[in-house]
Amino acid sequence: MPIRQKIFALIAAIALCIFIVEMVRRKKLREEYSWLWLITSLGIIILVIWYDLLVFITRMIGAALPTTTLFVFGLLFLLLIALHYSVKISSLTDQVRNLAQKIAILQSELDERRAENREQKSEVGGQRSEVRELGAESGELRAGSGEKHHESTK
Repeated sequence: MPIRQKIFALIAAIALCIFIVEMVRRKKLREEYSWLWLITSLGIIILVIWYDLLVFITRMIGAALPTTTLFVFGLLFLLLIALHYSVKISSLTDQVRNLAQKIAILQSELDERRAENREQKSEVGGQRSEVRELGAESGELRAGSGEKHHESTK
């Protein structure tokens, strides 16, 4: 591998490591996902430094050139990432569905309790108005009987 390619690959891999660590530090990337990217960048560094390992892997898989090997591994890496994200999305979809169902149940229960409270308040309000009416009637009776009592004492 020409020295320019080695220098470029090393700089790119080191920059990737620094970028990943910075993303984790700023809480833009969760630690659980950072390990995959850090291992990938370390793998690139190892292959750049130990180019004979890449040539050996190329012979083992039957590829014509080391660049073909890198391309194949890059494609496999992207497929694994896509599979991982598909599994995560499926899990999150199930969680969202369950949460939506729980929220719907809780909303229904809340609506029922609000309706019960309204009914109880209207019943209490009706009882209060009946008590007021009875109180008014008894006040009239008292007032009327007091007048009669007052007239009879004259």
